Amino acid sequence: MLSHKTLPRVLLLLAAFVFFSANTVYFLEDPDGPLSAATVDGMYHFDFETAAQKGPHLNLKSAILVNYDNGDVLYAKNAETVRPIASITKLVTAMVVLDNGIDLQKTEIITKEDAHRSSKSRLRVGYEMTLLDLLYAALMNSDNRAARALARATSGSIEAFAKEMNYKARQLNLRKTEFYEPTGLDQRNVSTAHEVAKILHYAYDYELIKKITSQQKPHMCQVVNRKRTKKQMANTNLLIHSKYKVLSGKTGYIRAADYCLTTLVKNKQGERLTAVVLGVPGDRLRFKECRRLIDWGYRDLQRRATLASN
Repeated sequence: MLSHKTLPRVLLLLAAFVFFSANTVYFLEDPDGPLSAATVDGMYHFDFETAAQKGPHLNLKSAILVNYDNGDVLYAKNAETVRPIASITKLVTAMVVLDNGIDLQKTEIITKEDAHRSSKSRLRVGYEMTLLDLLYAALMNSDNRAARALARATSGSIEAFAKEMNYKARQLNLRKTEFYEPTGLDQRNVSTAHEVAKILHYAYDYELIKKITSQQKPHMCQVVNRKRTKKQMANTNLLIHSKYKVLSGKTGYIRAADYCLTTLVKNKQGERLTAVVLGVPGDRLRFKECRRLIDWGYRDLQRRATLASN
C-alpha cells in the first residue's frame, strides 16, 4: 500500500505520462513513405529559419518551397503576402465536400446559376452527373460549374458552403486565408504562399484528392441523363509530364491573381518537395518557374546533405 508521502510522487509521474502520451507525434507509413515530420497534433508547421538567403531569381509575385518530409522551408519570397489564389481554392472546396461525407454516387444537375460567368466549361446546363465525376472535373480540369454544383449539393447554397470553407480554414489555423465562393473566380478568395503550401498538405491527406490530382491519364465523366455522352477531363497541372512524380497539386488563374500553381513532387530518391508559385505573368511560365524552383530545391537538398556529412 502506498504511503501518504509516496502517493503525490506517483500521481505526478502518472500525470506526466498522460501528458507526454497525448502529445506524442506518431509517424505512420503510407505508400509514399512516412508522413510529414512537420505534423504536430494533426497540424502542419514549417521552419522558416532553414530558408536559404539566396535562391533562384523567379518572375513571380510570391513563392515558397518546403521539404515535405520535415517541414524545412528551403526558399521563400513574399511568402506571407496575401494574394488572390484563383482555382487553388478548389482544394478546400474538395476537402469540405469530403468532410461532409455525402454519397459521391448521388447526382447533381448543372444549372444556369452554375453556368453564370463560369469561364470555360465542358459541362452544359442540364447535364446530370455524379458528385464523384464533378470532383474529377473540379480538381483535374478546374471546372467552375462542377465546383458550384458540388457546393450546392453539399450545403444547399454557395453562401452556406463558403461559410463551411472559412470554418475549415479556421480549423486548420489558416489565419490569412478567406473564401467567398468555391471556384476561385472571386478575387476576394485569398491566401498566402505559406498557407497555400499548408492547404496542399492538408488536401494530400485525403486519399481521393491525392488520387485525382496526381492522375496522368484523362478521366472520362459520364453524363447520366445522356447515356452516350462522356466528357474528358485532363489534368491542368502540366508538371505531370516532367521528370518528377507529381503526388498532388492544383493550378489557378484569374486576372487579379495572374497564373498560380501549387504542387507536391517526388524525385527518384524519394525526396518530396512542396512548391507554390503565385502571380506568374504567363500560363506556361508558371510551370517553367515552378520547375526551376524545384530543380534548385533538389540541388539545395544535396548541398545541405553534403554539409551535414562533413
